[in-house]
Amino acid sequence: MAKFPPDVLAAIAEREEVEIETGGRRTIIWIVAHGPHVFVRSVRGERGRWYRDLLADPNATLHFRGKPKLPPVKVRGVHAPDPESIAASTRALKAKYARDPALKSMLQPETLPTTVRLELR
Repeated sequence: MAKFPPDVLAAIAEREEVEIETGGRRTIIWIVAHGPHVFVRSVRGERGRWYRDLLADPNATLHFRGKPKLPPVKVRGVHAPDPESIAASTRALKAKYARDPALKSMLQPETLPTTVRLELR
């Protein structure tokens, strides 16, 4: 598995949100890194359109708004509902979004199984 470049990991750490392009649509989402792993989770649980699209076709593109400008990053989503991935992404979400009142939405039992690990493609 290819590692995310340092500039992409820095952008993930610095930006509150990114856009994920799935099924020809872009959706604004939260994104976190825990060690070398990058995770996303659907705040709408299994009803999330981007999440359903990603399960149907794991190829997606991340778009980073703001500065520094980054080119789109092509990724592949790997459904990661295992306890280790859920725990790692939850720790990263709590650390990154601790002051955001919307954090509790991402920690609900129905959202936990929608954890996805992103890999470079």
